[in-house]
Parts: sequence; structure tokens; C-alpha cells
Amino acid sequence: MKKKNLDLRRRRAALVRRLQSVGPELLRGSLIERYKKCGKPGCKCAKGRGHGPKYYLSVSLPGVKPEMIYVPQAYVDLVESCLGDLTEVRELIEEICEINRSLLREREL
Repeated sequence: MKKKNLDLRRRRAALVRRLQSVGPELLRGSLIERYKKCGKPGCKCAKGRGHGPKYYLSVSLPGVKPEMIYVPQAYVDLVESCLGDLTEVRELIEEICEINRSLLREREL
């Protein structure tokens, strides 16, 4: 086995270990910050940004109506972390796939 391929295999093993360390709290979507006006004529929100911020997880899946899930303020940091973890998982998987393509070209997958 070539040294380059051995290095690729080692890198792939390290990536798999990192992938295994990611917890199950993964979320797909986007965290949206919104301000809403209540509609009361005398309310301060009528002339300003509105009440808020209020946070929602927006999730769009192919063939399914987009979903907006209210996220209480106490959960905002957790939701942001879960969204970031999914991004990390996607990056790790893409790098593993890239390594596998390189190994396949060398017929050492």
C-alpha cells in the first residue's frame, strides 16, 4: 500500500472517530428571529420593530409543507448548537467521501 493511501486511511479513521463523537441532538433547518406587531393601535410596537425577538426553527423538506416551530428563548443556544452539529456532520461526511473517491481511483477502497 502506498504511503499516500495509508495517510488517507488514517485521516478517514480520524474523521469517523469525530463523527462518532457527535451527539444525537441534530437539527435540520434555520433559526429565524422575528418581531411581530400585535395590532393594538396604542401599542409601542405599532411604531417600532414589534414585539420580540421570537425565535422559530424553519424546516423545509422536499415535497412537504415548510414547518415553523416556536423556539423558547431558553432553547435558542441549544438549537443553534444542534444546527451547527449537523453542519459539522455534513462536512465530515463530505471529507470521508472525498477520501473514498481518492482511494477508489487507486483501487484501494
